[in-house]
Amino acid sequence: MLVNVTDVFASDGKVIEGEYSFEATEVAYGGGVYPVKECTPVSVRISPSGPRKALAEAEAEMTVVLPCDRCLRDVEYVFVLKAEREVTAPETASPDELDEQDAFMEGYELNIDSLIIDEMITGWPEKVLCRPDCKGLCPVCGKDLNTGACGCDTFVPDPRMAAIKDVFNENKEV
Repeated sequence: MLVNVTDVFASDGKVIEGEYSFEATEVAYGGGVYPVKECTPVSVRISPSGPRKALAEAEAEMTVVLPCDRCLRDVEYVFVLKAEREVTAPETASPDELDEQDAFMEGYELNIDSLIIDEMITGWPEKVLCRPDCKGLCPVCGKDLNTGACGCDTFVPDPRMAAIKDVFNENKEV
């Protein structure tokens, strides 16, 4: 959704407020594409913050389906998003300001979807778990250990003891 902010840049007291629908159905991040299950309307307020500058504020709640980091089950993760960015009119912006706002400004129009996705990516969780005590997958057969044990031998010998094991194997009578 694009919102024209020319009037805010041009006049001192013009404020744009409204609720807009989030139109993206998926979010791409870190090499994966994640479906957006639901999103509240995005509440937007754009107000002047200086000559040829505006403060863009947006709030929304979004539910995205992410995989559990241990067992790969789908997890509905709720993002509570509050974005606040200062934007400058393109003709008066410095190259650094243009680079910074390039992700969510298209000329004189604010791209609300890009602003919200940008805020979501900065708040992306480090680890997503289906539950705090998730056991994950068996490293041998790949079975979900939350549903029960698989019976695989998961013993991993200590690599520091490999030299001693070789000594015992050499002196072992067959």
